[in-house]
Amino acid sequence: MKQQQESDVPQADSGLSLAFITLRLWLAARALVTGLEKFSGSKVSDAAVTIDGEVNSYGLTASDSEKVYGLEYYQGVPEALYSKFVSEPLIPEFALSLYDKVLGPALLILGVTLLLGVFTRLSLFLMGLLYTSLTLGLILIKQDAGVAWLGIHVLMVAVALMNVKHNRLALIKKW
Repeated sequence: MKQQQESDVPQADSGLSLAFITLRLWLAARALVTGLEKFSGSKVSDAAVTIDGEVNSYGLTASDSEKVYGLEYYQGVPEALYSKFVSEPLIPEFALSLYDKVLGPALLILGVTLLLGVFTRLSLFLMGLLYTSLTLGLILIKQDAGVAWLGIHVLMVAVALMNVKHNRLALIKKW
């Protein structure tokens, strides 16, 4: 019976390692894509309308909008939420302005460090703090659905932190 228990341990450890890697990848992807979306916008172009394959002679144009990414499109806090936060007395405007500038890059940096396994514990902890700060803001403006979603994110970070000892694929394992 003792031999059977000892042989089960490596399988359990590998399963926990795979579970941790899956959770780490999900959290990294979530942060990276969310951070990238802070740099997205739309570009409108006027294209000449074609009739029977020929450019029309009336000068008619159609506006097409396409999604693009660039530094000039950066917006950390969406404009609709920003105006709600400005009217919230518990959030000083200088802090909101700073948060708006830092949010996208913070998500990208945490996503990359988590994806690569660089300071995984610290990255997870900072990610948990970031999601907690987002949660506090949404509580203040009474966005309960967003609060619930972010609560799930914080819970996932907490589970990852509890299982970080199973972190096998990492560039820097310390911290």
